[in-house]
Amino acid sequence: MRMDFLTLFPDMCQAVMGESILGRAQKKGAVEIGFSQIRDFAFDKHNRVDDCPFGGGKGMLMMAEPIAQCIEDLLARSHTRPHIIYLSPLGKVFSQQKARELAQKEHLAFLCGHYEGVDERVLERYVDEYISIGDYVLTGGELPALVVADAVCRMLPGVLAEDVCFEEESHYHGLLEYPHYTRPAEWRGQTAPEVLLSGHHANIAKWRREQSLLRTKKYRPDLLETAELTPREEKFLEELHENPGEDKD
Repeated sequence: MRMDFLTLFPDMCQAVMGESILGRAQKKGAVEIGFSQIRDFAFDKHNRVDDCPFGGGKGMLMMAEPIAQCIEDLLARSHTRPHIIYLSPLGKVFSQQKARELAQKEHLAFLCGHYEGVDERVLERYVDEYISIGDYVLTGGELPALVVADAVCRMLPGVLAEDVCFEEESHYHGLLEYPHYTRPAEWRGQTAPEVLLSGHHANIAKWRREQSLLRTKKYRPDLLETAELTPREEKFLEELHENPGEDKD
């Protein structure tokens, strides 16, 4: 997959995408990432990309033409037409399911707005999808774009050591992830669950699944409404509801 960031702050995006797992993924060729500076397409000597909004109001608005030329430059250089995403409160809130859908795309491009936003006309002309990462306000679209890109990259072939690394994480199957423990087995008077030290893989898998159910019921019970559960798991939750004080560990 290829990802492109169209932004006023390419160094900010490059710093994040070049580190840790994502940086190694690029070196291995699992994902290709590009950065376009919108200001390079400004048409005055001051490289200005913003102006006052029609009708008045506070703040400045990014102009359509520099963004349009930046997008058209990307289109001219691309072998495939990218799926262009604008990070905006207009979009549905980002989810793991959406990340899985985007991971099937061949080419993604993130348009990162700034100031009070972007001239509506350029959005209508080029943008394929709006995505929000939550109901709050950020300074620009770079951080949301990086969040989406990180979540998508994790599911691309060759990025993580094994698919199981992300398939067992929170939200992938609609539940929160089970708790984790590592050495030492006893730490400051607290011990890791005995089942994890037993070496019995079937019992460990059963414990982890039940812990996922318990955590989801405690912290995000809304997720259980759409989670795919087996009859045994539904019975487990029913018994838990009937006996809320029972220790299921």
